[in-house]
This record gives sequence, C-alpha cells and structure tokens, in this order.
Amino acid sequence: MSVWNRFLKNTELRRVTVLALIIFVLYLARGMLSVILLTFIFTFLVLQLVKFVRRFVKVPSAVIVVVIYLLVIYLLYLAVTNYLPVIANQTIKMVNSVYKFYQNPDHDTNQVLRWVNTYIKRSDLVNQFKGGVTVALSYITSVGSMGATFLLSLVLSFFFTVDRDRMYSFSRLFLRSHYAWFFNDIYFFAKKFVNTFGVVIEAQVFIALINTIITTIILAIMKMPQLPSLAIMVFLLSMVPVAGVIISCVPLSLIGYSVGGIRDVAYILIMILVVHMLETYVLNPQFMSSRTKLPVFYTFVVLMIGEWVFGTWGLIVGIPIFTFLLDILGVKSISENTQTIAEENPPEKGKHV
Repeated sequence: MSVWNRFLKNTELRRVTVLALIIFVLYLARGMLSVILLTFIFTFLVLQLVKFVRRFVKVPSAVIVVVIYLLVIYLLYLAVTNYLPVIANQTIKMVNSVYKFYQNPDHDTNQVLRWVNTYIKRSDLVNQFKGGVTVALSYITSVGSMGATFLLSLVLSFFFTVDRDRMYSFSRLFLRSHYAWFFNDIYFFAKKFVNTFGVVIEAQVFIALINTIITTIILAIMKMPQLPSLAIMVFLLSMVPVAGVIISCVPLSLIGYSVGGIRDVAYILIMILVVHMLETYVLNPQFMSSRTKLPVFYTFVVLMIGEWVFGTWGLIVGIPIFTFLLDILGVKSISENTQTIAEENPPEKGKHV
C-alpha cells in the first residue's frame, strides 16, 4: 500500500491535516475575516428564522427570506433617517455650547477657569489635539469600512439564503468528486462548528434581551423620548457581546443631553457601566455556561483569551472555537438534540463523513 493510500485510510491524521489547512487558509484570508464571519452569522440567523416561520406558515422559503431582508432594510432606513439627524444635531449643539461658554469673557473671573486657561497655554495641547483628530479620523474610517463590510455580508447572505436549495444541490457535487474525502472532512468540521455557533447565538439572544429590558426600564424612568425605537437599537447593539453595550452609550448620551442635559448624560453613563459589568461578569459566563454546558470559570477565561487574541470578534467566536476543539479532541461532544443547517442536508449515504 502506497504512502498516499495509507494517509487516506488514517482518518485522524487526514482530518488533522485538513483542519490545519483550513486554519492556514483562514489566516491568509484574515483581511476578509469580518466579511466571512458576518456572512455566516446573517445566513445562520435567517435560515433559523425561516425554519421557525415554516412551522406555522407553509410558504416557500424564498418568500420568507425576501420578506425578512425587506424588513431589515426598512429598519436600517428608519435608523439612518431618524437617529443620524438627531445625533448630528445634538453633537453640533454640544460643540456650540462649549464654544460659546469659552468665548464668554465673564468666565475669566473664575479662578479655576483661569488656571485651566493658563495650563492650556503652557501645555503642548495643540500637538495632542492633532493626534486626537488623527485618531478620530481613523475611527471614522473604520466605521465606514465596517458599514461596507456589513452591507457586503448582508448581500452575500441574501444570495445564499434565497437560493438555498440550489446551493445545497451544487455543494453535494463536491462530495461525489474525485477528492470527496477532502470535502467530506470539511463537511465534518463545518457541521460541528455550526452546532457550537448555534448554541452561542442562542445564549447571546438571551443576553441581549436582558440588557434591553434593564436599559429600557431605566430609560423609561428617565422619561426618554422614542422609547420603543431606543429599545430596538439597544437590542441590536447588544447582539455584539460586551462591545455593543459600550457603543450604545454614544447615541444614548447625545439624546440624554437633549432631554436633561449633563445630569442625564451622567445617569446614562452610570447605567451603561452597570449593564456592561453585568454582561461581562455575570450574563456572559452564566448564560454561555448553561447553553454550552461549560463551567463558568472556563467560559470566563475563554472570553478573556478570545478578546485578547481576536479582539471583539473573539467575544463572539471564542466559545464556539473552544467548544469545537473540545468536540474534535473527544473531550466533550456537542448536544445531539440541536438540529443545524448542516444536518438539514447531509451527504448522501455511503459517503464517508
């Protein structure tokens, strides 16, 4: 028997080789990792939602997909048209108020303000301001790039989900090709990863709901306007683990400033801090551990390491990757009662998986 045939017969060695190749390819494509992950997330969520709707309404999947994406586009339109003008106006008002206060000659009678003015003149704040502007511009550029990534991922996921049956039919051709063993091994790893990712998405939805309920109650006590719209915004941002809560403080603070001034801004910042600590130290470890059946300590450590290695994405994919590795190593198998996208269209019988 040749070396090549012995390699194909050795299932463990073959799958380790394929897994290493997948990791290497993802490393080479790390510049597109955000597009890949967002496309995967959107596709998974939409297909799960289609499956849920078809339990009650027997309509073609393509119709449900089109309705979902039209609804998403409409919500994005409302967010852009309603919130962006408010945020822009409140930002301009804040800058103008600070500028008018500083230009008022009466402020020079205050000893503290005179000391601040002297300090500004003596310190090298001009260069620091230039550096701050550079950082701000880089953030604006990154936000624009993220918006383009978001739209591209949305389009890719739409084409996948609306033509799902043809996608599956075409993909099965790889499982009958001359190198079927290679694509069967890819399918083996993909099925396990989709299982773990579905568990984590389920946990994150629960976390987002709790964050939204707590934040909405506090905003209602503060008598903030447009409460339903703010609740939707908080829920969507809370789907981004940990970072979403921090991002939401910017629009909430600006709207709070228009309602109650600096006092409401302080209240909102305190609320964001409390919710952030609750999500980071209580909800993430507890919900993730209950869904993945991992000890809270392991879950918390994986979240910290994931953020350190992958940044914000590590908070999303850290637990799935860790659970995926546990399953591959045979330490802990994935629950079999969770039907996933991959299980809906398994390879044909007789093929090695």
